[in-house]
Amino acid sequence: MLSFITEEKANWQRGQSPHPLTVEQATQLVGACSLGRESPSLARKTVARLELLSGGLMNTNYRVHFNACERSVVLRFYVREPNACAREVALLRLVRRDVPVAEVLHAEPNGLQGFPPFAILEYVDGILFRTLRRTKDQPAIAQAAVAIGKTLTTLSSYKFPRQGFLEANLEVGPWLIDGPDTIPRLVDICLASEIFRSRVDARWTERVHRFAWEWSEHLSLLDSETSLVHADFNAANIMVKHVNDSWRVAAVLDWEFAFSGSVLWDIGNFLRYERKARPLVEPFFSQGCIDAGMTLPDDWRRIARVADLCSLCEILTRESLPADVVVEVVELVRATVEDRDPQRHTPLV
Repeated sequence: MLSFITEEKANWQRGQSPHPLTVEQATQLVGACSLGRESPSLARKTVARLELLSGGLMNTNYRVHFNACERSVVLRFYVREPNACAREVALLRLVRRDVPVAEVLHAEPNGLQGFPPFAILEYVDGILFRTLRRTKDQPAIAQAAVAIGKTLTTLSSYKFPRQGFLEANLEVGPWLIDGPDTIPRLVDICLASEIFRSRVDARWTERVHRFAWEWSEHLSLLDSETSLVHADFNAANIMVKHVNDSWRVAAVLDWEFAFSGSVLWDIGNFLRYERKARPLVEPFFSQGCIDAGMTLPDDWRRIARVADLCSLCEILTRESLPADVVVEVVELVRATVEDRDPQRHTPLV
């Protein structure tokens, strides 16, 4: 019997240890931020305990519990890229009226008291969509998938003047590469990496190159789109909640990689682990997108998957990847090229 890869980053590990924090340090930071002025219910409250939240691979998130208070907050340290703090905070404040996100209570983009940049966010009650998906409760998963599709449509309705990475002030900075055929050219850059070539043999490297360029005409429609792209839109970054007999999106998390481009990047990311043989979120996710007003091109699912190939190839250029992650991502690349469901425990090359 074949075993299938079914879950986002199930075997992935943090690149570095969580940023350490004691209750005393958290109390000092919260006090220095005068959190009570922005959130009166937290005035003069002391920190009771800290809870290191799982899931983040780069940054460190602590849930902060207070004495004599049911309310809690998340203290999020930006360890990987300090500039990501200001950018993510600006994005959360931009989309908050339309997209479910955690409320920003306070931010220190330059850090404080020797700590790296951090934000204090409202703690959002709910569960990760990944957790709901594990239950195999199909009616619940379908309902949540529709809501996620609608949320992505709203997210992508934010437009920018051109494609590019977003700066801290949400001005559009340089893009990955100038000119047409962005995705095939980016794939080729990844394929030229010595690290990539140490993980994928020459035959498959050439096959990926040919495949990317065979799709260049279909992918060209992505070159002119300038929507807000979350860039890490998957079940591990979407919280859902059961409210009034229906599953809704409670919050979209981790916006640090956002850029201006095509929504198909996010669609490809979200459906990366979806299997045609045993679908869980389709056709409910795409129906939610359509119901909310998104126009999907012909063969949209295949185009989105090919767009995601670029992200997969980039992952294989990173130096520090556990062996099982390399095997997983290589198989996702091969499955994309061969247009099939990804399998577990296949040969590396």
